[in-house]
Amino acid sequence: MSAHCCEHDTPKAETIVNLVRYRRILWIALVINAAMFLVEIGAGVRAGSLSLLADAIDFAGDALNYGVSLAVLASALAWRARAAILKAVSMMGFGLYVLGAAVWSVWHDGVPQAMTMGAVALLALVANVAVAWMLYAFREGDANMRSVWLCSRNDAIGNVAVFMAALGVFGTGSAWPDLLVASLMAALALHGGWTVLRQARGELGEDGAKEELHGHVH
Repeated sequence: MSAHCCEHDTPKAETIVNLVRYRRILWIALVINAAMFLVEIGAGVRAGSLSLLADAIDFAGDALNYGVSLAVLASALAWRARAAILKAVSMMGFGLYVLGAAVWSVWHDGVPQAMTMGAVALLALVANVAVAWMLYAFREGDANMRSVWLCSRNDAIGNVAVFMAALGVFGTGSAWPDLLVASLMAALALHGGWTVLRQARGELGEDGAKEELHGHVH
């Protein structure tokens, strides 16, 4: 899950054997994740499921990761850090919203649509597996392969958690399973966002210090 601060480290452009294909796969991964973000947002609102909304955070974060990977192939590290700050603020803001909505839902009746939750969770799982397969096939043997698979595994865990919440809602006729999973995922988003924010600010500070040192040298 992106909420776990998982980052897809981007190798330097000159080290990539087939840069054109690499860019194309990153674009496909970005489009899939962005599309699933929109699907889960819409389905979450329609089904009244906060866990679907929370899972959408993962797809939004991953889409931004792939976007940053595309950008840094021709950009400075500072821009990657600035994009990471944007991601962190977005994650934390969405996490706060989901937590607030979960607290509000405790005092208001309303059971999510379990069938919609389960169907979208399975679709999300297929999307994550497809992206992982594409990246694995291209980056086999790359030092960053383990990072990709750890991210994919965490994303899949989130999808399975939403599916289990759907089963819980269906079996109990209560919204509590959905609220529990949503709260957990939102808390992870807040923690992950804060960690990414601190790291990105540190990188910006280091980059500024290097520029100042470079200026003194010249």
